Amino acid sequence: MSQAAQAYSRTSQVTGNAREIEAQALLTAAKKLRDVQTNWNGPDAKMHKALLFNRRLWAIFMSAAEEDKNPHTIETRQNIANISVFVMHQTVEMQLNPDPKKLKPLIDINCQIAAGLAGRA
Repeated sequence: MSQAAQAYSRTSQVTGNAREIEAQALLTAAKKLRDVQTNWNGPDAKMHKALLFNRRLWAIFMSAAEEDKNPHTIETRQNIANISVFVMHQTVEMQLNPDPKKLKPLIDINCQIAAGLAGRA
């Protein structure tokens, strides 16, 4: 398990329900991305920080999905991995060809999955 995933795992055990923590992390990432989109100034440090935060979050999800001891079904784990790959691809595309419209899918995915984790979907 990666160091980031281990830290995440330790934090989730101490601070509360993993689903709540994941939902809050996704909403935090979505807010950072939405702030960049709303206040678009071209590619800047704020954009890169928001993309990095989101990419790291999804790297943790992907790492957890690959763990043998992950309790989710193979199908669910594959779906998480597929979404993670899309997020990584979309992030690279945004970094290579910055356009605030390209942030919408990342924001939407994070919000929709956060809603599902919180039982609002």
